Amino acid sequence: MVEKKETKKISVEMGSVTNDLDRVLIRSRVTEKATLNAENNVYVFDVVKDANKFQIKEAFVNLYKVKPIKVNVTTIPAKKIIYRGKRGIKAGGKKAYVYLKKGDKISVV
Repeated sequence: MVEKKETKKISVEMGSVTNDLDRVLIRSRVTEKATLNAENNVYVFDVVKDANKFQIKEAFVNLYKVKPIKVNVTTIPAKKIIYRGKRGIKAGGKKAYVYLKKGDKISVV
């Protein structure tokens, strides 16, 4: 006789970024370079450190109702600083470049 093996369903957690897409995009980055890129349909956002491109794209579609062409992600390293004679560390992070089609626009506040 042949025995049947039971298959188990495995649930995988995504770390601190779960299916709560509202918390993936932290804020839009308003810099000179980001403003110039916005004219070419490229928007820059600060994102959660452990978010990936797929989560960022899904959160963007959920929030702005516009589907991006592609998403590039870069990490920002932490930096040692001296401010008024005191040493400290400037926190790093992660930012995402979101590319849209021609004609698509979003309002970033």
